[in-house]
Amino acid sequence: MTDSLGPRLKIGVVVPSTNTSAQPELDAMRPHGVTNHTGRMVIGDDPMVDEPGFGHVMRGIRTSTLPAIESVACCDPGCVIVGVSPESHWEGTEAHGRVLHAMRAAAGGRPVTMSPDAIGAALSAYEVRRIAVITPYLPVGDESVSRFFEDSGYDLLSICGLGVPSPAKISHVSETELRDAVKEIDSADVEAIVQVGTNVAMARLAAAAEFWLGKPVLSNNAVLYWHALRQNRIADRVGGFGSLLAAY
Repeated sequence: MTDSLGPRLKIGVVVPSTNTSAQPELDAMRPHGVTNHTGRMVIGDDPMVDEPGFGHVMRGIRTSTLPAIESVACCDPGCVIVGVSPESHWEGTEAHGRVLHAMRAAAGGRPVTMSPDAIGAALSAYEVRRIAVITPYLPVGDESVSRFFEDSGYDLLSICGLGVPSPAKISHVSETELRDAVKEIDSADVEAIVQVGTNVAMARLAAAAEFWLGKPVLSNNAVLYWHALRQNRIADRVGGFGSLLAAY
């Protein structure tokens, strides 16, 4: 027998305990017969204004991610979304395979969707390489994100860090701030704009920005959910969150 509310797919989602944006955004994207089941990585709302502070937040995420994945694996989801961006980028491309392997093991061998893989698949779908990136971080976080994209072979033309000082305050970033950031980093040479940081609620704004820019604007949460759905053969087109979910 299949799950009564999620007969097509159950998706496990793990996010930091400070994250209040990913769960409501992902729930709004659910196709019929798909359910989301969220576990939390317990971390403190510690300052990220310098490298020691950012490193402390990262250590908290590292120690709590695998237990959070194991907790959602108990409900037997078809896959797991790991909704945290810094851990995906902080150690570089050479560490990504090792991190992903550990997360799959914690998920009982189930498919795991992380930001680098999901964003890479999305950019491949659009066949673009020249990008601009929005992050919620201060320069210490922006440096690792820049390095990851450049090491992955993308031409990073510009990056805008919004300078948020702690994990919980990332959810305070407004659509007005995001609109201004999109305007700041866009240019004729930019083929796509990528936003990282799952506690940034940008899915709705990204869809609007695509309309007036005429190019892909990829919000982190929409990309993660699209990748999880398509990996599990859920091909529904979901409107309102950008062209990726609506057309690919």
